[in-house]
Amino acid sequence: QLRVAMPLGETPWQVIAVEGNARLGGGAAERAAKLRTGQHLRTDGGKVTLEADEIGRIEVAAGSELRVTESTAAKQTLSLRRGLIHALIWAPPRRFVVDTPSARTIDLGCEYTLFVDDDGDGLIRVKTGWVAFQFDGRDSFIPAGAACRTTRRGGPGTPYFEEASQELRRALAAFDASGNGGDLKQVLAEARPRDGLTLWHLLTRAAEADRGLVFDRFATFVALPAEVTREGVLAKDRRMLDLCWNALNLENAEWWREWKRAWQP
Repeated sequence: QLRVAMPLGETPWQVIAVEGNARLGGGAAERAAKLRTGQHLRTDGGKVTLEADEIGRIEVAAGSELRVTESTAAKQTLSLRRGLIHALIWAPPRRFVVDTPSARTIDLGCEYTLFVDDDGDGLIRVKTGWVAFQFDGRDSFIPAGAACRTTRRGGPGTPYFEEASQELRRALAAFDASGNGGDLKQVLAEARPRDGLTLWHLLTRAAEADRGLVFDRFATFVALPAEVTREGVLAKDRRMLDLCWNALNLENAEWWREWKRAWQP
């Protein structure tokens, strides 16, 4: 993939609005200021809106620390150490990335809000399109209307649609933290057909002894192709898992595998 570096230190990001006090590099953040690679934007006492013509717009809330770590014609990588951003991205999928202490956030054509606390744990909420969370070989795929937590201890958690029951979300958070089979059973008991997104991720995250329970619950919600077998899914056969994903009618598995090939470390 062709990558053309921008002039030394320059990026396409520009400040288009400032409310309150914010700092860019060693001085105050001012309207029309251009961000440079490695320069810190800190919004402890205000908020800032950034825009890049061919990429998108980012609203940086008060109490945030953000910087551009890589800027080429093919890829924009930012780092959010703490705070909250709201990103509206119109660039092609996979071109805009935000790193946090516990996950890499890869835009697949979307609008989302990303929060990182002082410990480096985070939460993403997707309004439109798709976002992928990636960390240390662990992937989460989050569509519009869904959210996902991430922690420095465990990386990306299990995605869930935001209208899922409070009981399911509490049990899911507990399972992500501990892998406890009792919490998993509570998730399965609370799941409804739209929670197939969550159950699909759990097909590979549950302990081997519990994967059968997840598959059986998943199969009650989703019309699976005849070639999908319980044994194949429990063995984590990639083709079987892809067919299960496709049965959710969210997006074809080959689409997000193209993303993974493009961003494989």
